[in-house]
Amino acid sequence: MELGLIGLGKMGGPMRQRLRDGGHTVIGFDRNPEVTDAADLASLVAGLNQSPRVIWVMVPAAVVDPVLIELAPLLAPGDIVIDGGNSHYADDAVRAARLGELGLRYLDCGVSGGVWGLELGYALMVGGDADDVATVQPIFDALKPEGEHGFVHAGSHGAGHFAKMVHNGIEYGMMQSYAEGWELLETAELIGDVPAILRSWTEGSVIRSWLLDLMVAAVAEDEHLSRIAGHAADSGEGRWTVKAGIDLGVAMPAIAASVFARFVSQQEDSPSMKMVAAMRNQFGGHALRTIESSTIESIPGCAD
Repeated sequence: MELGLIGLGKMGGPMRQRLRDGGHTVIGFDRNPEVTDAADLASLVAGLNQSPRVIWVMVPAAVVDPVLIELAPLLAPGDIVIDGGNSHYADDAVRAARLGELGLRYLDCGVSGGVWGLELGYALMVGGDADDVATVQPIFDALKPEGEHGFVHAGSHGAGHFAKMVHNGIEYGMMQSYAEGWELLETAELIGDVPAILRSWTEGSVIRSWLLDLMVAAVAEDEHLSRIAGHAADSGEGRWTVKAGIDLGVAMPAIAASVFARFVSQQEDSPSMKMVAAMRNQFGGHALRTIESSTIESIPGCAD
């Protein structure tokens, strides 16, 4: 097949290569002149000769709508647009309806695989009409891992991104659990070789996983992670997962805690913990650490 691919970053660039390795023709566009194939969206669309034309948009969620606004007038009725980024699932039905008014077809596709996707393949979760999915199936087959699984038509518009949202929420919780266990092992004086323990879990253990393998790789590079700051960004999917749980009445305390842990990591100095320290000092005279001196001072409070 032929495919136009918009966005050639950490995910889009390797996806282009995997598709080409699978025998497909890919014309990519990126604002980075060093990686782009086409000068602009118009030349990308003009370079596609198959009908219907298929355009895969692989850009951050905040940029999807501006790209679609620029792209839609360049397409013809029957062409298919795929949003493969981490968009909010509620946006997909709106986009499908808006493009549908122009005769264009729309699919949402959650993509997982990260920087390893080129080698190992990508897990794909697709939402949209079954006929449109079938039209693009050769593209999905080239991107997914070899074997029976790795691709799912999750449901109607929005289902692909909803499935990917839940996937990423689970990922948050798993990573947080692994990280807390690693910190406890690092802190316990009776443990002699933390990396060896982690390696031992990779075979036979019920908690073995690819994330555990990646944790083993990380400590092999930097055993105590001394070169890494304790700051973890959150890209939105964890928040959306917790909100969906609230909206649907589904309890998810582990995922919620992992999202809040990310928030804490992003604070250089926690305002809420300042107040906790202040209250402890007020009711019990507990020592306070002052910012100016970076020392612990015993400041009398009004103890109960």
